[in-house]
Amino acid sequence: MAFVALSAPLWLSACDSETTSTEVPHSAQIANASQVDINLFSVNALAKQPEIVDCTLENGDDAQCAKLVVKYLPDNLEIGPFCPKTLDDKGGIWDWDGTKAGLYRLDKAFLTMLNEQGYTFYDEDGTVHIVDNATSKPTVDHACIQVSEDQDVKITLLIPTTPVMALKTSRLGVVSKVGIALAGVPIFSDAPSVKQTGHLPALDTCAGHVDPGGWYHYHGTSSDIDTVYAHAHVNASCTNLAQDPAALFGYAFDGVPIYGSVDANNVIPTDLDECNGHTGVISNSDISAYHYHSSNEFPNLPKCLKGVVAKNNFSTTAQAGIGAHPPAGTKITRNEPPRGGSQHPGNMAPPGFEQAAEKLGVSQQQLMQAMQDAGGPEADLAIVADKLNVSEAALKSALPERPRR
Repeated sequence: MAFVALSAPLWLSACDSETTSTEVPHSAQIANASQVDINLFSVNALAKQPEIVDCTLENGDDAQCAKLVVKYLPDNLEIGPFCPKTLDDKGGIWDWDGTKAGLYRLDKAFLTMLNEQGYTFYDEDGTVHIVDNATSKPTVDHACIQVSEDQDVKITLLIPTTPVMALKTSRLGVVSKVGIALAGVPIFSDAPSVKQTGHLPALDTCAGHVDPGGWYHYHGTSSDIDTVYAHAHVNASCTNLAQDPAALFGYAFDGVPIYGSVDANNVIPTDLDECNGHTGVISNSDISAYHYHSSNEFPNLPKCLKGVVAKNNFSTTAQAGIGAHPPAGTKITRNEPPRGGSQHPGNMAPPGFEQAAEKLGVSQQQLMQAMQDAGGPEADLAIVADKLNVSEAALKSALPERPRR
């Protein structure tokens, strides 16, 4: 059980907003869009009966949304393993982005490879540094993060019932909101890099882990993750979700369905756009609609969203982490995770963000949240500026430049 939060390296230069979105033809609705079916969501995950409510999209349009309130974890859903206790154990998985990059099982071979690169996650006797960073801050430069659950947490999500095409595609950065699985588990894009945080927020073999707020979520199309393992030659399999490359996995926050890696004919589609989507017949139906597909490489999620999302589409009662809005009077007992890399293990944001927030007249938390909601390290600055009620020029001027490699 591991942490995930707004810990991406949110460095941006003034030119980034030119490359984070792609112009697409405007349309009132995505052609032949399928409706979100609230009856498909697992009753084991629901904290209350799902309903269709009035909502407002981020483009200002009035719409109808599916409102889902889910538990911290669906009943009877077994999660893990995450961090291996010792070098002789096998944990979950990790997508390493350093030297010898690739998808790995968390085991002795992987951890000793990291050790050779200067990332030591274990003691001399082979005991792995494991930290529940919601309740304890790491005292070592490199720890495997495994977060405890909070059974009181509830999560509220809004999904447009009928997708509406956006004027620009929204790219998904690190820990961007993607959608909700039919299993009732939230979906987020790629987890933070070890190279930036110094720590490893381990994923289980279904590509999920626990947020600092105490709730479980996926970082992959988990109903088709075994296809990824086969492609990457990783000895792992998902045990908490049935595997079906043609099945509907869930819905993105723009209301577009997310399917596995094959189409209705069990063939890998060859006409996918930059978001891994296309218009075609949906499995087990004669409906032709725009939908996303997973890929055979991790993270196997859509790379961007074509549609417009609803305003205020994600919140939790959690004390910390993504979308945290604890009820008034809550005694805070959980920590936000450390950010900023091993050289700054206690930092809550990359260098320069505290000063940027001060220049803009907002809190650092508001700036981080707005950046994350708009795409993380590749955030659309126009969206960020709008959320913060500042000019885009002022935002660009205040933000630190992206470090040159």
